[in-house]
Amino acid sequence: QSGASGRGQNCKGRAGKNLLIRVPPGTIIRDENQNLLLDLKKVGDEVIIAHGGKGGRGNRSFARSTLLTPRFAEPGEKGEERHVFLELKLIADVGLVGFPNAGKSTFISRISAARPKIAPYPFTTLVPNLGIVKLSDFRTMVVADIPGIIEGAHHGIGLGDKFLRHIERTKVLVYILDTAAVDGKNPLEAFHILCRELALYSPKLATKKFLIAANKMDLTEASENLKQ
Repeated sequence: QSGASGRGQNCKGRAGKNLLIRVPPGTIIRDENQNLLLDLKKVGDEVIIAHGGKGGRGNRSFARSTLLTPRFAEPGEKGEERHVFLELKLIADVGLVGFPNAGKSTFISRISAARPKIAPYPFTTLVPNLGIVKLSDFRTMVVADIPGIIEGAHHGIGLGDKFLRHIERTKVLVYILDTAAVDGKNPLEAFHILCRELALYSPKLATKKFLIAANKMDLTEASENLKQ
């Protein structure tokens, strides 16, 4: 908000109020050159992106015994103006990755209270879903269901790499494989493709600890594929 000009009778101008923009934890702030300014990881983290301008001084401020009625004043300065980029990276303990229709949404709906859209066709999940899983001793963990990754995702194919950044913060990955190969893709081949896509997007992802979850084991073809 802009400040107000001073008035007669030695009245100061109103100071402009701060503009506070609330963002979710996990928001990364970058400048015009994509340099990292701050990573707001915790609730309550704050950063000043642009400072307001310094207030001016009226002619009364310059009055002296030798200059009782100054005819000049000091104008206020303009505030900073800059462009910044806000990028959200979800904060989760576990990231679920897999091809479309591998069963990630069904899985997270069973282990948590998350209720993502579930349907028998690919790309049902269009946004990441978060679920809180209760553990023993009153502990919890956050699981993120990442929309389906396909071959070429790091080049923007399918939903592309739009959501891959959300699993960069996770402590462990769970590869959920359609072991029954309902869509005709061999689960071992699917696993290698997923590993390759994550590594091409970020070498850091390739070094993360992971588990493999063999899904759809109730179907007849799954038992044979599980041996692979």
